Formats: sequence, structure tokens, C-alpha cells
Amino acid sequence: MKLSREIKTGIIVIGGILLFMLGFSYLKSSPLFDNSKTFYAVYKNVGGLQPGTQVSINGLTVGTVNGIKFKDATGNLVVTFSVDNKFEFSQNSTAELYDTGIIGGKGIQIHPVFDGAPPAKSGDTLPSNIRPGLTDLVQQKLSPLQMKVEGAVTNADSLLANVNEVLDADTKKNLRETIRGLNAVVGSFQQSANTLNNILEENKSGLDSSITNFNTMTTNLAEVSGTLAEADLAATIAKLETTVANLDKVLAKIEQGDGSLGKLVNDKVLYNNLTNASQELELLLQDFRLNPKRYVNVSVFGKKQKEYTLPENDPAEQLKDSQNN
Repeated sequence: MKLSREIKTGIIVIGGILLFMLGFSYLKSSPLFDNSKTFYAVYKNVGGLQPGTQVSINGLTVGTVNGIKFKDATGNLVVTFSVDNKFEFSQNSTAELYDTGIIGGKGIQIHPVFDGAPPAKSGDTLPSNIRPGLTDLVQQKLSPLQMKVEGAVTNADSLLANVNEVLDADTKKNLRETIRGLNAVVGSFQQSANTLNNILEENKSGLDSSITNFNTMTTNLAEVSGTLAEADLAATIAKLETTVANLDKVLAKIEQGDGSLGKLVNDKVLYNNLTNASQELELLLQDFRLNPKRYVNVSVFGKKQKEYTLPENDPAEQLKDSQNN
């Protein structure tokens, strides 16, 4: 069957219209025969978001951005995007604007919420938020640091100004003189060190001999220590401890009044009697030496014995008086 020219023309026109519609739909990133749901989200700044950008849920692409336009005179922007009908979520789910890379591309990801609220349907406006990108985070971290650096630079300028005020001509002169004096001191130390090195070099042989003697003395001490260690010091110390213990017992008995020595030490009456007896014996011997006639009287041919007369300043009496006092 032959087709007339009019039918052919009509088919071509209809095909062209269909191709135009498909091409336009492709350029708008929205399929011509699409049953996906359309949602809206409002942002203050979209950061370069473009139509055709992918919309994802948990990293899976489920739609595209269809268009962006101003909402009102405040400058807020309304973003229109479509989401596949295969996945349902609550109308409280959030449409988050985020950076898709370091270069600064933007994308939208939906954080689905399953809180029992009515499911989101086509034409709803979802809650929105903007997640700061890497550049924004760096700026947030660097801004306080920048302020601190600026403050430090300002303080450094003030400090340098104060130092310049303090370091006047006289102070600078004094500092130069002080540094010059320190250099002289360091030079003196260097000379002293050189002198000490020369002394050590000149007396090297004597020092070697002293060190050798010291080593010999140390060796001798080690030998003496070995000899003492080999000796039976333990037995000697044990005997000494036994002797000290016996002496302690004897002293304890004397202190308690046991035995003659203990009674002599602790009996005051006996001590006083012995003291008095000793004094009287001393007086008797002294008187016998000085006045023998008092004790021995020899009579020849029956001559009558003379009565003894006590001499003046009798030494025995003087000794007795001095002892009594």
C-alpha cells in the first residue's frame, strides 16, 4: 500500500515533535514518561547547585534536580527535584545540601525518616539543611587562628616598640660593654683551660704514678679485706658478746646488792662506817707519829711517869677538825 505524500509528511512532523520533546526532556534531565515524585526544598544559598545534579539516598542515586528559582524578595531559593517512586519515606525526612567533592560541586541527599508520620507525596516541601563543606570547615577553623595570629603580631609590634623605648643610647652602650666583658671572661676561662692542659701535660708522668700507687693501695686493701674475711671474726665477736653479757649480769647483781661488792656499793651505813674507820685510823697514825710519848712511856730506875700534856696546835686535832668541816 502506497502512502500518500500528506501521510508521510504527517508522520515526519509527528516524529520530529516526538524527537524534540525527547531532546528537551533529556536536556532538562527529566524523562518524558516519568512517574517519579517531585519535591521542593528551600535554601538560603545553593552554592552553585545546577539542574541535572543527582539526588541520592544513602549514596544511591534516586533522582535529579529539576530547577532552581527565587522564592521571594528575601533571596531564598526553591530547589525542585524528583525522586523515584520505588522508595518511600516520611514527610519529615531532610533534604541536605552537601559538597560532592573537594572542587566544590554540590549535591542533594535525602536523610529518610521512618517516624510513623504520613509518607512524603509529590509536591511536598521537605525540611532542608546545609552541611558545611571542607572549605567552610577550614575557614571556620582558620578564622580563630587568624585572629590569634593578628593579635600576636599586634602584641609583637607593641613589644618591639617598648623594647625600642627601653633600649635607649645609654642602655645599648651598657649592653655592648656587658657583652665585651663577657667576651673577656670567656677569654680568661679559655686561657685558664689552656694553662690547666699544660700543667696536666707536664705532670702526666707524676699523675700516672699517683694513679698506679692508688691502684696498688686499692689492691692491698682488697687483700686485707680478704684476710679479715677469712679470719674467724664471727667466733671472736660471739665471745666478745658473751663476755659483755656476763659483765652485764655482774653489774646487775652489784646494782641489786648481791654479794660483798654489791652490799658495799649499795649499803650506805657500811660505806659510812668504813669511811669513819679510815678517818679515825688516819688520825691515830698521825697522832702516833707526832706524839709518840702519848702511847709509849719508858721509865728508867722506877722514875715516876710524867702526865702527858696536849701540845698547842696539835696537828691531829687540826686534821680532825678539817675533816669534820
